Amino acid sequence: MDVENNGRMPFPRRDTVKHAVMSRWDRFRRKGKKNVGVLVSVKEIVTCSWLNILILVTPVAWWAHFSGKLHYSVDFSLSFLSIIPHEKLFDFYGEQMQLYLGKDVGDLLTITLNNVVEGTLAIILLTKCRLKLLQSTITGVVVLHLLLIPGAAFFTGGARIWEQDLHPAHTQLNHSLLTVGVLALLLPATFYAAVSGLASNSTTNSTPSTEVLQTEFLQMSRGLAVILLLIYIASRIYYHNPPGKGHNMLNHPGTPEELRNAEDKLAHTEPKVNQWVCLAFLAVNVGVMAATAEWLADSIEPMVAATSVTQEWSGIVLLPIVSFSADGAIAVGYFIHRTLSRLLKLKTPEAPTTLAKAEAIDLSIQFLLFWTPIVTLLGWWTNKPFNLLFDFFEVGLLIGACFLVNYVTQDAKTNWIEGFRVLCTWFYNGQPAIASLLACSGSTATE
Repeated sequence: MDVENNGRMPFPRRDTVKHAVMSRWDRFRRKGKKNVGVLVSVKEIVTCSWLNILILVTPVAWWAHFSGKLHYSVDFSLSFLSIIPHEKLFDFYGEQMQLYLGKDVGDLLTITLNNVVEGTLAIILLTKCRLKLLQSTITGVVVLHLLLIPGAAFFTGGARIWEQDLHPAHTQLNHSLLTVGVLALLLPATFYAAVSGLASNSTTNSTPSTEVLQTEFLQMSRGLAVILLLIYIASRIYYHNPPGKGHNMLNHPGTPEELRNAEDKLAHTEPKVNQWVCLAFLAVNVGVMAATAEWLADSIEPMVAATSVTQEWSGIVLLPIVSFSADGAIAVGYFIHRTLSRLLKLKTPEAPTTLAKAEAIDLSIQFLLFWTPIVTLLGWWTNKPFNLLFDFFEVGLLIGACFLVNYVTQDAKTNWIEGFRVLCTWFYNGQPAIASLLACSGSTATE
């Protein structure tokens, strides 16, 4: 018995090296192995989660949008419910593709798929020129994935164990990437504060016009977007193909044993879905989800106009929760099931894992260093004046979240009190927008 593995039998490791050196293409096409049938794959996709029943709401949400006969709150609710099963399906596709791609590349795909809903919403808000709402949504998505989700994961995961482990090399890389991403948003805010201070102290009428300031911030933002995008691409190359023959993050000397076991489990687990069927359904899901997300965005404007809900609250809280709703529903159901099983002693509780769940931090980093620059450059291409000048409150919130997460994970270990501390720091508020520099041609500053 492996004492260091909490008394559990480890997965066989004799084929690990073979799988590590196997070409990614051979693994993807399952060379020498029988592939999963199409009908079996479709059945597994349809029955992978009880949330799939909500797919039936999708045509109703589309009808409600095009008919215009229902209240805006009903339109919003139907679109919200329709996106939940698609978000869960993205998780399932990511889990299945990990079996074909391996844990490292599979994790990157899973992170990207988990950000598809937020990224799609961001692009839709850009095309509709709802730029202030877009900025608030970026802030809300990053803060949600930095504080609320990791805090809850660290708190519940560490409740029955002394401490949990993170990959030290991965954690160190994340610290620098997260800091760079947040500080890139600090630069425009600092420049704006300096310009505003000079203008308020000046006795002459030398204040730059709104058009001049907008041009300067657009140039600065687009330059920062290119830099952030290059940094993220370089970090993925380093992480998934580190220097040195045969080196990867799994054979790093500090890799937690349970992370190695996870890769071994992937190597010995048979997929439930054919890889080509999975990719085909993924493409369909992205298209349906994108259209539904547009209907969701359309229903927000009348809600903000008719209620006390502000753009900042909608962006920082409401829209980010859309992407978390599927995982949140599953987590609540799982918690109730585990609690009842434990209280009624229906089955022996599972041994706690020593590996901390911190994938949400990777989601924040990708959204800051990949999706936000992509949206900025798309705005440049489509002549939308989206820049990286965020409200001071939003910048302060992001900086605080960044340094809190970096401090909690600095030793690549977590426990339940650190998770509780991160969880309790998640909050929201509002602040008057710096909107004049985000106004599109022909629109008002408050749109």
